[in-house]
Amino acid sequence: MEILVAPFAPTGVIHRTPGHRPARRRGYSPEPFAGARRTVFRMAPPPRPAYDPGMAIEAVIFDWGGTLTPWHDIELGEMWRGICAAHLDPDAVEAAANALLDAELKLWERGRDEHRSATLDEVFALAGVEPTEALLATKFEAWTPHTIIDPAAPPLLEALRARGIKVGVLSNTMWSRDWHERIFARDGVLDLLDGAVYSSEIPWTKPHPKAFGAAMDAVGAADPEACVFVGDRPYDDIHGAKSAGLRTVLVPNSTVPAWEAAPDAVIEDLSELLPHVERWHS
Repeated sequence: MEILVAPFAPTGVIHRTPGHRPARRRGYSPEPFAGARRTVFRMAPPPRPAYDPGMAIEAVIFDWGGTLTPWHDIELGEMWRGICAAHLDPDAVEAAANALLDAELKLWERGRDEHRSATLDEVFALAGVEPTEALLATKFEAWTPHTIIDPAAPPLLEALRARGIKVGVLSNTMWSRDWHERIFARDGVLDLLDGAVYSSEIPWTKPHPKAFGAAMDAVGAADPEACVFVGDRPYDDIHGAKSAGLRTVLVPNSTVPAWEAAPDAVIEDLSELLPHVERWHS
């Protein structure tokens, strides 16, 4: 699940979670929505930063939704209705679901326009709905089929760590650390992460440079030129990371907002990442 600025066209109908790679995977993520219309990825030519060729890679930091977790196209309003129907009076379901949808989209728009983060607590407060433990548990379970880690991720993370490269996550998300760690533990990758930053815990969202700085701090990396960021969003991930000085790898996704971006590498699958990192690392 990422979001932000001009390339967005929110409609409030479809929650474009991690996405839909043409010949590859399904995709979802409760990170930023991309609106209901499909967009075409456009990659601008260089200039690219002149990285020190003798500098080894210290860390590879991944986006979560649409990158470590494949993207799924989800009807967010229908999901909220199902969650509310399990716990609220039938007469209150439609109004509550609509209020929650509107609140969530409004907060994603704030992140897009102002690069300010948000939390689930803010969603419920803005909607005027009480987030009971039972309702939150239902929400978590409703998302479970859409949060399964990419099968290529565990061996990739193991291979990076075996080479002495630290592994991190930076996600635009309203979910708590606990929810993300439950997902990563369920799929056997929590112990493969040296650090993780969730925008729900910091003031900023990608592409704000301080978000990338926080992710570097989390894995103990000091030099952005020695870090690689891998993501599926040309604006939030590639533009944001390059602006912060990191190398970038794009995993293209046809349903995220287009942006003129110049990643250092483009891959169709996470299994293609390691040769690029090894080339830079040598």
